[in-house]
Amino acid sequence: MGQHSPSAAETLGNVTAMDDGLVIRLRRAGIDPQLPMDDPSGAFHRLLQLPGPPPTLEDRIALQAAHHSIDATALPEADRQEAVVDFYASKWPGFALVGEQRNDPIDLVPYDPIWPIRFVSWRDRFREALGDTARVIEHVGSTAVPGLSSKAIIDIQVSVGDLEAEDAYIDAIQRQGLSLRSRDTEHRYFRAPPALPRDVHVHVCQVGGRWEHDHLLFRDYLRAHDAVRDEYGELKERLATHHRWDRLAYTEAKNDFIAGVMVDANTWRQSTA
Repeated sequence: MGQHSPSAAETLGNVTAMDDGLVIRLRRAGIDPQLPMDDPSGAFHRLLQLPGPPPTLEDRIALQAAHHSIDATALPEADRQEAVVDFYASKWPGFALVGEQRNDPIDLVPYDPIWPIRFVSWRDRFREALGDTARVIEHVGSTAVPGLSSKAIIDIQVSVGDLEAEDAYIDAIQRQGLSLRSRDTEHRYFRAPPALPRDVHVHVCQVGGRWEHDHLLFRDYLRAHDAVRDEYGELKERLATHHRWDRLAYTEAKNDFIAGVMVDANTWRQSTA
């Protein structure tokens, strides 16, 4: 969370979870931050209507904490999950968390040439398990970009003909030792359950869809532009230190950088065919 200002604390009385920037935006949305935060979700969705950058995941968690007049670090896990679902549902309609939570630290390591080999091994497993259901299986994420530091977890993107036909792929993927963790209108996310090592993440998406396109384009752009790759790596290192025990906050904090890169990447794609 942002640094808490003593002046903000004095102004807010029993609301101690919000930084000054969030306080200012609440006032712009017509919400008095000195009053109890009775409806954190409603406040969040009013903030979404303001011009300018949308509220962040940290903002949504801070509103949930303000509902209890506590700091975000003391927020009960059930409340935090409620805030997370509300936040991501505003970006990805239909977002829902599934299965057990696991709390793993973010440990980045230098690029390892073994990662593409690990991908091939997993790809072959999923090809056999999914058959024709898997139209395309690609290595995505930071482990797919030579020279980029990453968590030592292979991200695999599986494109299917019908994302909603979950019976065609969920059981087959889970038989490989993974568990469905989230779903939304654009993709399904699988990772190992808490009892198993976190070696691979699987993202199932619609073939020809936006999710498939954007993740492949981002990967390819970083592969072709070393300076952007290095800038991204430096950002990841800073965020991994700041959010070492909060993977969602770490992921969300990268999004502004990724969005800026995607503007250039789309221009690059059109110019290079």
